[in-house]
Amino acid sequence: MSVSPKLFRRFVVGTLPAACLATLMISGCGNSSDNASTKSPANTQSHGNHDHAHPTEGPHHGHLIELGNEEYHAELVHKKGEPVTIYILDGSAKTAVPIDAPEVIINMSHEGKAEQFKLAASADAGDPSGKSSRFVAQDQHLGEDLDAKGSAAKLVVTINGKQYTGKIEQDHDHGDSSHKH
Repeated sequence: MSVSPKLFRRFVVGTLPAACLATLMISGCGNSSDNASTKSPANTQSHGNHDHAHPTEGPHHGHLIELGNEEYHAELVHKKGEPVTIYILDGSAKTAVPIDAPEVIINMSHEGKAEQFKLAASADAGDPSGKSSRFVAQDQHLGEDLDAKGSAAKLVVTINGKQYTGKIEQDHDHGDSSHKH
């Protein structure tokens, strides 16, 4: 059976775009690790028209701070009466990323005044010599300010020579005085 070139061209032009669109819809966003088995309502957020596995809690059960375009995450762990701790994590927010910075900084505005808090490197178990994925502030005032209504805070960290700034979101809807941000 012979098909005329004109009929074949009409078939290809008419069906090829639809086939490509169907393939894109089936494959989703193209991230092979972003499949239904890795998503759970507790650990994902919807962004725009795509559902990506966006973690909502870090491995230490702290609040996640997005750095860059999810190139990295920082995890803020804060419990009343304990030091504020920041962990530097990879883009999936699962694996520690030891960096060579001696400190990270939290810039905060509270009650109309600006404050800056430095969290010193405190190497976590498994961090290589001279690097740290954990940063700790001993200043109890930072924890109080993070809890204060109306305060705004940003984390500033340098990773591999590039500076990242991430907004620290507050969560005051929990009724638990020993909460985590």
